[in-house]
Amino acid sequence: MRPQRLLLVGMMGAGKSTVAGALAARLGWPLVDTDALVEQQAGASVAEIFAGQGEARFRALESAAVAGLQAGPEPLVVSVGGGAVLDQANRSALRRAGTVVWLRARPETLAARVGDGAGRPLLAGGGPGALERLLAEREALYRQVSDLVIDVDDLSPGQVVDKLCQSLWVGRTEEL
Repeated sequence: MRPQRLLLVGMMGAGKSTVAGALAARLGWPLVDTDALVEQQAGASVAEIFAGQGEARFRALESAAVAGLQAGPEPLVVSVGGGAVLDQANRSALRRAGTVVWLRARPETLAARVGDGAGRPLLAGGGPGALERLLAEREALYRQVSDLVIDVDDLSPGQVVDKLCQSLWVGRTEEL
């Protein structure tokens, strides 16, 4: 039986939003992005929430978004914010919500993809080691919550989708 809910976790720059969009399009499934849910609820961007209300407020909104991902019969692809795994209740909710896939990338890949970190509040003023520190803090949590790990460093988004589908026995599009 193929999974009905696929939740993508990983660090900023791992490609969660891009891969989730491509995967949802390939499968014909609805797409949810927890950061977009938070922005919609707050009426502000993630960066604006961090700047105006702080990380604690953002994390509370993020937890509410994750809690709303209850497992259900309808298929869904979810891009989960990179820090959602920091909260134990979120990790439990993710595990209950569906099949969790960790898009894992090396720190140098992440750094190349996020560039100067513009629009990424957790990188502001953190210097070149900020990503490495965040990854060290989160790596075991991603491993704990994940059913599947896909190394994305040398893959295009389409290749990640192909590998993910093959790994999960989702099959080719003509089988859907």
